[in-house]
Amino acid sequence: MINQTFLNRFFSILLSVSASLFYHQTYAQMKGCTDRLASNYNSGATINDGTCTYSPATVNVVSSVSLPAQMKGTSGLIWMNNKLWTQNNFSDINLYSFLPDQVSNFQTTSLTGTTNIDWEEMTQDENYMYIGDFGNNVNGNRTNLQILRIRKHSLLQGISNVDTIRFSYNTQTNFSPTGANKTNYDCEAFFATKDSLYLFTKEWLTNKTSIYRLPKTSGNYSAVLVTSFDVQGLITGAVLLESKRLLVLSGYNNTLQPFLYLLYDYPGYRFFDGNKRKLNLNLPFHQVEAITTQDGINYHITNEALTQSFVNVPQQLHELNISPYISSYLSTTPTYDFLYSNKIKIYPVPANSNINVELPDDRTVLPYKIINSQGALVQQGIWNKWQGNIDVSSLHGGTYWIVLTAGKTYIRQWVKQ
Repeated sequence: MINQTFLNRFFSILLSVSASLFYHQTYAQMKGCTDRLASNYNSGATINDGTCTYSPATVNVVSSVSLPAQMKGTSGLIWMNNKLWTQNNFSDINLYSFLPDQVSNFQTTSLTGTTNIDWEEMTQDENYMYIGDFGNNVNGNRTNLQILRIRKHSLLQGISNVDTIRFSYNTQTNFSPTGANKTNYDCEAFFATKDSLYLFTKEWLTNKTSIYRLPKTSGNYSAVLVTSFDVQGLITGAVLLESKRLLVLSGYNNTLQPFLYLLYDYPGYRFFDGNKRKLNLNLPFHQVEAITTQDGINYHITNEALTQSFVNVPQQLHELNISPYISSYLSTTPTYDFLYSNKIKIYPVPANSNINVELPDDRTVLPYKIINSQGALVQQGIWNKWQGNIDVSSLHGGTYWIVLTAGKTYIRQWVKQ
């Protein structure tokens, strides 16, 4: 649901703002830390510049339960068809689905005709489940990295309708064996957006993660490096709430201290340009491998079985609640794409200096308004159906709505680079 306070403010602006107010708001915006939970919160800032810093924090688990022996190598986790789904790394071609409070009563779905070299993550979009066969920590020199794409409708009918996305990293040129856990081209985390797959590397040498982007369709590709960030650990899982601009990464450091990285209020798909908050988990010596959520507040994570010298930790499912750290952001952030949003076509996204707008309405000329993520009017003008494009070169990078009214109100989210 859309936050009603925001919605009231939103339409109040549309109806009553004057031209002078428009120019004032356009040129009076201030960049800074906009998160009230940050230690350097700036009450005068209206544009989040990604500089927020936070005090250390540790999250306790709400509950933990041991998983069956069949899930000893659990390495991916999603919520689909009202159940949790997981898979194992290495060899096992089965998927396991279960209710969180009935883990022993699980169902097994075999992906016949596939091979599990090192399945390390799973994600989904509206039509497909994706399984990342891209674990690469043995020698760092795999040349058969791939992602399995499974049509969800067929999977729920017990049919393996699978095709393959094969790839290599566009920055990797040396394929000499590195030995175990000595590569920056291992990967255990990814997710799907509306048009792409984003992979997050598990970098054993640097303790950073690098983002690579891939198409979502079957074929052979070179994964393109987007950016890197020093997470001071090893990233093992990811879950995205795209409409809320919230990404949560799971991982652990060299002493097996697991953590979450909350990335939120970022512009477009520049995940490390917004708020970045690291939360330690009160699960020492747990090799956390996977994470999922339905609402951005309550999370499920899994750890695989670990036996090393004095450590003997079984495979487990844990439930977390991070409400104190994210609920205020989620409650004041509207869910985008509402009110006839599916009737507007905007491209390119993300935009640079211009956006092209297409509407099904018969009128050829309509007034438009552009609203920023704080609900402020930042641009207005006239949209011409035959010209189509709108100059947005004066706007800062970030997330905006365009609003056109013609008997009905058309509103659509878009992103400026």
